[in-house]
Amino acid sequence: MKRYFTWTLAASLLAGSLGAAPLEAGEPSPVGVVNFGLCYQDSKLGKQEAANFEGIRTQMTTLLEDTEKQLNDVATKLKDSDYLDGLSPEAENELKAKFSLLNEEMNRYQNQYYQVLNQAQMRIGQNLVGVVALASENIAKKRKLSMVFNREACFFSDNELDLTLDVIAEMDRMFEQEMRAQATANQTATNQAAPLTH
Repeated sequence: MKRYFTWTLAASLLAGSLGAAPLEAGEPSPVGVVNFGLCYQDSKLGKQEAANFEGIRTQMTTLLEDTEKQLNDVATKLKDSDYLDGLSPEAENELKAKFSLLNEEMNRYQNQYYQVLNQAQMRIGQNLVGVVALASENIAKKRKLSMVFNREACFFSDNELDLTLDVIAEMDRMFEQEMRAQATANQTATNQAAPLTH
């Protein structure tokens, strides 16, 4: 579906460019191109989102590893006939029940692991797309461009059309502005929550 959409978009662009009036020599192009991957990789927002994602992944991985360690420990004990001989029937049944419970937890955590990471990736992707689109729009207005494309949608684009660095700079400006606004809001909330002294 994505490939069909890209081909359709490319065909539409080609048809539109063929029907458009040719540019005069030295006249700036009415379009720009942005490398979305670099916007994610190099922008302050992208780096923050990548760090947040890594934090979630590390937390989930630690949980899985701890559960797996416990599961392996119980499994080793259940395979050790000498160890089992020293247990009462009740203690052996408790050990088997613990193994069953840990096995269920392990399966649940594995499912949650992939689900949480997929949801985080989708949220990050949607957020980044929105911010890159807004930053691209702001740059396009300043440069009087009629369109800005994702570089992935182009078979070829001249380097002079590349707006990536400008878009990243605009994203960083927007990011810093939002961080200042949040800090101000947090400070205001702290001040309002602080008890009045007489």
